[in-house]
Parts: sequence; structure tokens; C-alpha cells
Amino acid sequence: MSSRPIRITTTEQNISFNAAGHDPRKTSTALDLVSGCHDQTSNTEAPTKISEDRHKEMSSSLFISLLRVPLLLLLLYGFVCSLDVLSSAFQLAGGKVAGDIFKDNAILSNPVAGLMVGILVTVLVQSSSTSTSIVVSLVSSGLLEVKSAVPIIMGSNIGTSVTNTIVALMQAGERNEFKRAFAGATIHDCFNWLSVLVLLPLEVASGLMSFLARVTVSGFQLHSGDEAPELLKTLTEPFTKLIIQLDKSVITGIALGDESMRNHSLVKVWCKSSVFVSSVNVTAAAAQNCSAELHCGKDSNLTWIIQNISKPINAEKCRHLFVDSGLSDLAVGLVLLAGSLMVLCSCLLLLVKVLNSLLKGQVAKVVEGVINTDFPYPLGWLSGYLAMLMGAGMTFIIQSSSVFTSAMTPLIGIGVISLNRAYPLTLGSNIGTTTTAILAALASPREKLPAACQIALCHFYFNIFGILLWYPVPFTRLPIRMATALGERTAKYRWFAVLYLLVCFLLLPCLVFGISLAGWQAMVGVGAPFAALTVFVLLVNLLQSRSPTHLPKTLRSWDFLPQWMHSLKPLDKLITKTTALCCSPARLNDPDVVVVSPDTINIKPESKKQAEQWYDNPALSLPEEISSEPRVFRLRGLERCNSTPL
Repeated sequence: MSSRPIRITTTEQNISFNAAGHDPRKTSTALDLVSGCHDQTSNTEAPTKISEDRHKEMSSSLFISLLRVPLLLLLLYGFVCSLDVLSSAFQLAGGKVAGDIFKDNAILSNPVAGLMVGILVTVLVQSSSTSTSIVVSLVSSGLLEVKSAVPIIMGSNIGTSVTNTIVALMQAGERNEFKRAFAGATIHDCFNWLSVLVLLPLEVASGLMSFLARVTVSGFQLHSGDEAPELLKTLTEPFTKLIIQLDKSVITGIALGDESMRNHSLVKVWCKSSVFVSSVNVTAAAAQNCSAELHCGKDSNLTWIIQNISKPINAEKCRHLFVDSGLSDLAVGLVLLAGSLMVLCSCLLLLVKVLNSLLKGQVAKVVEGVINTDFPYPLGWLSGYLAMLMGAGMTFIIQSSSVFTSAMTPLIGIGVISLNRAYPLTLGSNIGTTTTAILAALASPREKLPAACQIALCHFYFNIFGILLWYPVPFTRLPIRMATALGERTAKYRWFAVLYLLVCFLLLPCLVFGISLAGWQAMVGVGAPFAALTVFVLLVNLLQSRSPTHLPKTLRSWDFLPQWMHSLKPLDKLITKTTALCCSPARLNDPDVVVVSPDTINIKPESKKQAEQWYDNPALSLPEEISSEPRVFRLRGLERCNSTPL
């Protein structure tokens, strides 16, 4: 592919290409044109005046940088709070539906149906802890066995990764950032799906994880204790409680079959209650001996005694926006959904801008050196495991894997964290969230303690086995390659991200769940041909890229099929035409809008690795042969100086 100039439109105050590895001396001519246009009358200044101006400029730059730090913390706080409100909105909109899904325990005994139920419920309520607590209640009440609950936990692990995929959509404005962010978000999905494809059949055949959890629980004398402190909720709850408070026991009650809960609202109205004790006379038909009773009497053949009856009374209303709104749960959920998405988008966009302004130049190189650099040989393999410990520790502190991976997504998008380093951080976050689940299980009531601990340990073993499958050997790190391919596809077709979300987290689970209800015969009849076709396509694609001569001429490419069966171009044309009114025609037809990636840069093979590292982290230096390629600059404001356009 031949190289082509890249057109860059920018403003005077941010004319700098040091973040992309360019030598400032190569752009000095362009900058001199801009500076010269304002100083045509005065060509000489005293050295002291120049030094004073530079000192003032450095002081103002330092002051602005210091102001950005509290702004960054404020935006991060708003981002986390919006995620919490978003979860509450989903629970209000779909919480009772989730309870109804859990209600039919006969369906949940089917492992495939249980897996899809775990995905759908977690997507509906946007909280894996809520779906896990319902499963614990079902197991402790005897309505569900631990072995049947394991597939639901696996599905919950998949469903919780939808949050950071939604967050990645907020960076769709810039193709290269979107490509990295979407790849970083979906690496969690790829890991979970691959782990389920291997571990679910293993669990169904042998019951390995449920057996290990049962042995572990029986080997320890467990006693109910205090729940681990949640640092993040301590910081966010004072604000989020002013917006909405939920009664999550309603969803659990519906799942357990309590029909009276169906008429209750999820919006919590009363936050404090007291116990009113009243004394009433209870009359018995038969005569009783009252000698031992202080409040007892006889009236002919009847005996009466005084009993104390306690009755809970609502004492204090909650203080949040929707306590007396009179709206239905669905209406409140939709209002919160719209508001939280607006705040989430705004905070994330501003976060990316502030991070881009802070993490550039030398700062970006320092951050890259701390996060992405491996240990020297022969200890390089320890870097990934140290990143796992870092991810587990951060998740343990903030008590939420969704928040950690969602906050990491924009950093991957702007290139501060590489995809290879984001992978072990995400795996460590998976381990961190299971440790918090184990501590939460230890705080359960005595009657629920064994079931809660077994469920939490099954979740822990699932992630441990997944890491053993897809991380220690570099060749087995398929999630990285899968996420990279998804990022490439999304950079080319941005609408593919929305299609991916709908298919993987809604349409596919609903379709498989519906088929599983028809029984094993229907599952085998539909699943076996689909699995065989998938394996065939993967093998043919592998041979087409590695050894096409071993294939018949017809199968060396997919051109013999209709275009819609092997390309997204027909669908892209359809979507482009339907959305043409929302886009600028000049933007759609602009030939200079290109996606820059290591594959599209025309360089020598020895510089390929350096180019890939630059793509993952734009703060690094480009190879010399790339940085010396001609660029075309269009600097705003040169027309006022009557200078020659660049």
C-alpha cells in the first residue's frame, strides 16, 4: 500500500506533534510562520524579556495543569456515580422481569438455559452482585442446587462485562481511539465466552467446580462475620442516595415465588421503621391452669391471657428525588436511564479530553514506562502477573470490577495502557471481584452461609481456571487477538459496535434460551450443525491465511458466496444511506479521512514492532522512516498574516 499525506487541521494553541514522536525542529518553519506574523514590526527583543515571558508561560502552564487534577477527580466521581445510577435505572426497568425469569426453577436446571438466564438478568439489572444474591437465596432455600447455579454464575460473569462495552461507545468520535477502546472493552467479553465454551461442558460432565467449592466449604469451620467495607460506596452513596434508593428484596422475593412482592415498588419510600408493641387479650376455648401466669384469668369455661404483639411501623421516609413522585417503576427507570446516560457521556468525553491534555509528552512516556514496560530478561514473564495483582488489588479496594474496567477503557482508548497490558489487568479484576464476593458471602446469615460461600467459590474457581486456560502460554492468549479483530472491524464500521452489543448480550441469549426450552433434542438439532459450520469456517479461514495451496481453488477465498455472506459492505451501504441525513456529505466523501494503524503504514519489517508499539501508545516515538514522511498542515489564522499557506 502506498503512503499518502495526512491532512491535519488544528488551532494555534495546540500546534505540537511531540506526542506522536515528531522532532520539534522539523516543524519549526511552520511555527515561525505563525509567530512571525504577529511580530513583523519588532524582530529583536531583549533576552531578559524573552526569559520573563517564558517564565510566565511556564508558571501559567503549571497552574493550569494543577487545576486539571481536581477537575479529573471530579469527573471521575461523576462517572462512577452515573454508573451506579445507571444500574439502578436498569433494575427499575427490568428488575421484576429478572425475578420472573428466575422463578421457574425447572428451567434453571438446564445448564444452557441457566447460562443464558445469568446473561439476561445481569444485563437487565446491570449488576452481577444482584443476580448472584438471588442465586444464593434460591440455593439456600433449597429451590436450586449448587451444580445448577454454576452456569448462572458463568452467565453473570459474561453479562457484567456489558458495562465497559457501553462505555467504549462514548469514544466513537475518533476512529483510532474507538478502535483501541472497543478492543480493550471486549477483551473481557472474549475471555468470558472462551472460558464458558470450555468450562461449561466440563462442569456439566464432571461437576468439577461445584465439587471443589463443596470440599472447600466443608474443610473450614465457617462462621458468619461482618461484611467487608466498601470504600467506593462510602464515597458515592451520599450523592446517589439523594437521587434514588431501591428495595432489592422485591426482586429476590419475586424470584422465590412470593406473589405479594409483585405489587410492591422497587423505589424505597420508608428508610426507618420502629416496632410497636401492644398487649391484647387472647381467649382460649378450653380451660387452662393460670397458676403460673401473671396475666391470666378465667371466666366460667373460658381462659384469657394477655399477649404482647409486635408490629413494625414506618417511622421516617427516605430522602431522594422519587420518594413521592407517584410514577411507576418503569417510568422512574426510564427517566434515570436517560439522565445517567447523559451524565455518563458528558463525564467520559470530558475525562478523555482532560486525560489527553495531562498525559502527553514526557508524562505519557513516564506512565507508559510504569504500566506497559516489561521486566528485563529473563523476568519479563512476571510483568503480566504483577499487573494481575494490581488489577485484583484495585478491584478489591473499590469493590467493583465494572467500575475498574470501565475506568480503564478510556485510558486504553487514548493509548496510555496497551491492549497487552490491559488483558492481565482485566483478569486480575476478575479475581478481585470474586474475593469481595467471598467476603460478602462470609457476612451472610447462618442459614445462607454455606450456599453463599459455595456460589462465591464457584465464581472464584471459574476465573482461576479461565486464567490457566487463556494466559500462561502466549500462544493461548486468544482473547487479545479476538479483541483486536473486533476493534479493527469497529474502526471500519462504527455501527458494528451497536450490532455486537445487541447480538451478544440480547439476541443470542434470547434465541438460545428459547431453543433450550424445547429440550435437549432441539438443542442438539440446532446446536450441532451450527457448531460444525463454525469449526469449518474457522479452519478454512486459518488455511486461507497460512496455507491456501492445501485448499481447493474454490475455497481459497469466499468470493464464490454472495457478498452479504462474507462482507459487511452491503449492510454498511444500507446503514450509511439511512443515516445520511445525520452526517455531513463533505465528511462522508472526504478522501483524507483515514484510519492509521500499523498495517496501513508502509514501513520496513524491522520497524513493524516499533510502529505497533506507537499505535498502542501514541506518546511513544515513531520509527524514523515514518516520522520523516511528508505531512500536509493547514494552520488556522495564517490568512491574517498574508503568509504562504502550508
